[in-house]
Amino acid sequence: MPDRGDGALMKLLVFSDSHGNIEHMRRAVEQEKPDQILHLGDVMRDAVELSRDYPNIPLELVPGNCDYATDVPAQKILYFEGRRILMTHGHIYHVKLGIGAAVRAAVEAKVDVLLFGHTHEAFCCEQDGLWVMNPGTIRGGLVPTCGVIRLDGERTTCEILEIPRG
Repeated sequence: MPDRGDGALMKLLVFSDSHGNIEHMRRAVEQEKPDQILHLGDVMRDAVELSRDYPNIPLELVPGNCDYATDVPAQKILYFEGRRILMTHGHIYHVKLGIGAAVRAAVEAKVDVLLFGHTHEAFCCEQDGLWVMNPGTIRGGLVPTCGVIRLDGERTTCEILEIPRG
């Protein structure tokens, strides 16, 4: 895969808790031009609508606590450029009470990146080789946020982005 010009061989854009606000997701996609979109639930139909606008960008999603009547698994382990990424909404691990259970699940699954949402609070850190990211809410409280994962050879970097309101 050729270098994208921003140093990353592959860029993943991570959304959670859109709750009907597709415009902020569109703005983030236009700004970041990702290779892959990940949506961590609440609300999955927003991600499906977004994917219609960008049919050439693959989409992976998991349901949140506001996504009903779905047979999509509550969590997935994905593989990108040799990395294992666990994506979940987080409610199944009760992340509003703490992230310990989700981190333990990630360590047990031997993943490189843990992604969760649900709390609407953006968070990103790396410790002992495990990246942990909550992209916050793209719907926006004070500021809409999302996450970016860059994969470059053996290097993985994650960051939170603030998306300007239109």
